[in-house]
Amino acid sequence: MKNSHLLEMVVAILLIVGGLNWGLIGLFRFDLVTSVFGEMIAHIVFVLVGLSALYRIAMWLKSKSAR
Repeated sequence: MKNSHLLEMVVAILLIVGGLNWGLIGLFRFDLVTSVFGEMIAHIVFVLVGLSALYRIAMWLKSKSAR
């Protein structure tokens, strides 16, 4: 139970970071993640954000089918 709570927290943080970063890119053409972490680590962060989105979609679909 505790591990799933930790996973949900990490997923939420990654999705927030990704959303804020895209907002900054759209508004100011400024990529905060790349600026902070460098290009190589930023690619890893972006992959993790994408995986987090897929995880949330899967959990959303699972909860919809359980109704």
